[in-house]
Amino acid sequence: MGVSRSYLSRAEVQKLLGVNAFGMWRLVRKYAMFPEPVENPYSPRERPEPQEVWDGAEVYSWAAETAEFTSRGAALLRPLPGSPAPARWLGYRDTLRGPALDWHTSIGVLRIVHCDDSRVATALATAIHASGNEEGVVSVCALYGDMGFHGPALVAADTAQPGIEYEVSWGDIAALAGQVLPWWPRLLRLPHAIRHWEPGAQAAVVSIPLSDQEIILHRAAASGVFDTIASAALRDMANSIHNDRVRETRREIEIFCKGREGEIPNPVIAGAVLDTSRHPLPREGERRVLKTGWRRLALHPHAHAVAALEVALDREPDLLPFGAVIEVPVESGTVSDRWACRLTECRPAAAHAVLAQNDKAEAYFTDPLTGMPVLRTHGADSRHVWRFYTPLSLPGGGAELASVVLHHTLWVTTSDGHVHPAPCTPTEYLWWGDSWGDRASEAAAVVDQILDRLSTTVTLHKHRNAPTGLTRLFSERHQQGTELTRATLLQARKAPRMRGEGKH
Repeated sequence: MGVSRSYLSRAEVQKLLGVNAFGMWRLVRKYAMFPEPVENPYSPRERPEPQEVWDGAEVYSWAAETAEFTSRGAALLRPLPGSPAPARWLGYRDTLRGPALDWHTSIGVLRIVHCDDSRVATALATAIHASGNEEGVVSVCALYGDMGFHGPALVAADTAQPGIEYEVSWGDIAALAGQVLPWWPRLLRLPHAIRHWEPGAQAAVVSIPLSDQEIILHRAAASGVFDTIASAALRDMANSIHNDRVRETRREIEIFCKGREGEIPNPVIAGAVLDTSRHPLPREGERRVLKTGWRRLALHPHAHAVAALEVALDREPDLLPFGAVIEVPVESGTVSDRWACRLTECRPAAAHAVLAQNDKAEAYFTDPLTGMPVLRTHGADSRHVWRFYTPLSLPGGGAELASVVLHHTLWVTTSDGHVHPAPCTPTEYLWWGDSWGDRASEAAAVVDQILDRLSTTVTLHKHRNAPTGLTRLFSERHQQGTELTRATLLQARKAPRMRGEGKH
């Protein structure tokens, strides 16, 4: 996506402009706006005298706008003819990057490919140049992936200099074509829709195809493996994804096809009309019921459940029954070792498979008190580690927090003798110390909530409002294994804010 950078040596600049060494010396002095050389990103920094290079697009664009070198500059940046002849539409051409539309204009054939991958314009222009360019294509335009002046931003590469990409205005291309040009939003950029278009024809009505995530969820729901509630949760998430994709496409068409307020409308039309006959798709069930469905899926061993759970973790992790992923070394005599003694070995469920992250697990476990999946595997340094999901809340039963132990994460000891990983939300993590100026407000917020009620389901969306004394305590450097008693934590929570200390 975007314009790829190219760099020209002094000899290449001379060849591009058709000058010798003296001519290069002359033009640098004659033209104050001639581009300065830039640092060569490919030269070793230790080289005492790095080779001078120029930004290819800068030189190419400068030449197009300079009378002496216009014919050697970027074809689409040269001054437009005063009264360009009407362009003739030549239909579509299939390319390696999808169908392209060709226009025969007053400067030659322009090829517009509706793709925003990196270096598309260069790749197609190079292929045309290598094949002899029998069709007379002057320049290939591809989408930049953003909004530009008067329509979608474009990047171009000329067949005469295919290695140099440069930006070009949609309005200038429309002026050369002599009419408003079609454009397809990202999710409707389908080969059959582009091939269907022709000037003056009614736009095709196109449905947004299912995404890979939707296919996974629908396949699991239709498999017959899961119960009614789990299947409803799968369909609900699939429908939610599709509804978002329809809204995204509508918004994209609004942005790219409308003109700026008070100005002439952009010379761009949507090449296809969005089919919304079934939109919005229905949502199934209350959030509480959906959570029940996802809990059942997390505990199911079927491969469909594994694939669906991966989608849910990426899409809406708050629906799942567990928090952040934590990894700690397997070490005897530590607080985590006390916790590990109560783990129950089990057969792997979907949650275990997703937790494994493609690593080979030695054994699978469940924490019988919190229900959290756990596995033992090898870490990055080949040492044995425990990898587990943190619970969202801790079992209460009348007990209260007795202390917090700092050992790779936060561990909670309780008044009834149990040890738990501290609860955490799926998208946060718990730490202590000074992290490049940041403060450990997440840890402070969790402790603040469970000090009052051990079984609280923690929330961290306002963790920066945690008591400043607790935040200060967890922002200090502590040794691994440090234990902070309940009294210490309560005292820190009551500590007044220090002068100059604001909310984080």
